[in-house]
This record gives sequence, C-alpha cells and structure tokens, in this order.
Amino acid sequence: MDTENPSAPPCAESRNAGKNHTRVGGLTHENARHTTRFTVIGNHLAQHRELSLLAIGLGVHIQSLPKGARVDIKALTARFPEGSTRIAAGLRELEAHGYLRRERSRIRGGRMVTRTVSCNQPGLRRNLVAVDLSPYKSCIFEEFRDEGRAQRGAEDILLVLNARGLDVSDEVRERVTGCDDPDLLRHWLTRAVTAPSAEAIFAEQE
Repeated sequence: MDTENPSAPPCAESRNAGKNHTRVGGLTHENARHTTRFTVIGNHLAQHRELSLLAIGLGVHIQSLPKGARVDIKALTARFPEGSTRIAAGLRELEAHGYLRRERSRIRGGRMVTRTVSCNQPGLRRNLVAVDLSPYKSCIFEEFRDEGRAQRGAEDILLVLNARGLDVSDEVRERVTGCDDPDLLRHWLTRAVTAPSAEAIFAEQE
C-alpha cells in the first residue's frame, strides 16, 4: 500500500485562482524629475501608431532643438548615422502628419529662404488651415531630389575619371562628393571627359 507524502501539497493551485496577480517582467521606470535641459514631448508623437521609429526619433530630436538650429537633410545626416535617404523619408513622414512644415519667405534684399516649422501639436493647425500634404510638392522632396542629383553627378564624374585611367586622389574625391551644386558638377563632368588629369577638372576655378 502506498504511503502518503506529508510534504506534498494536497492539490496544485490553479494559475488563475484569485483575482489579484502581480505582473512579472515588462517595463519599469526609474524616474527623476528634470530641472534643466529637458523637453516636453506629447505621447501622440512618442507613441504614434503610424510613424516609423526613425520619424518619431527625428521628431523628438527636432522639438528639442533651439530656435534657429539647422534641420536640413545635410545637417541631420552629419549628426546621425542613418544616411540621407532614410532621414529624408523620416522627414517626409513628419511633414505628412503635420509635425513639420517648410515655408518659403523673402528676406531683406529680396533673397528667398526656407524656414522649417516644428509643430508640437499639429492637430491645432489642421483645424485652422487645409494643408497640401503631397510629398511631390514639398520643399523636403525638392531638397532630397536636388541632393540625389548631386550624388549621381559626383558618381558620374568619378566613374569617367576612373574609366579613363586617371589617378583620383582623396582630395579630388572629397571635393567632388562634397559638392551639392548640380550645375557645377555638370561642368566638372564635361571637363572630366577630356581633362589630362583628375585635378584639371577644377582648373577654371583655381
């Protein structure tokens, strides 16, 4: 006859027994109150259901910057490792959801400048004005398109120089890839076809 084990529980308790359960694992916060150098960010941005994580991060970064800070694609690419293509896509997301807009205005002397406006509550503006959200008409798209042209132009110049067997120094490569003027790149490309050396494409500007 089997003997009874007095140390064994009479019955295994159900996992669902009782109403109060302590959640195990998951996120906990260890918070301290900020008194300097902080920015208030709405959860509608930080927990946005449609924005990518990259766009949310860009939005938080932009809202934390002081007035007058540069937030064009080139400046953001120099600051972050994601590259111009991904950063431009994130900026277009923010523009499409109203967190960012670009405005062209004329300053003293007649020069046109682009101003970037960061909106921490874009819903308020949507109640006041109707905004065309087409990325193909946005200043961000135009800026990215111009940068794409410049990048392709630089690649074409280096390709021609290499195909002709010319020695391309690091200085020449950096000068070509660092240029964002499509017209100047087109001029250098024309000279690259017949120039006796890679440095000679810049001859008229020396």
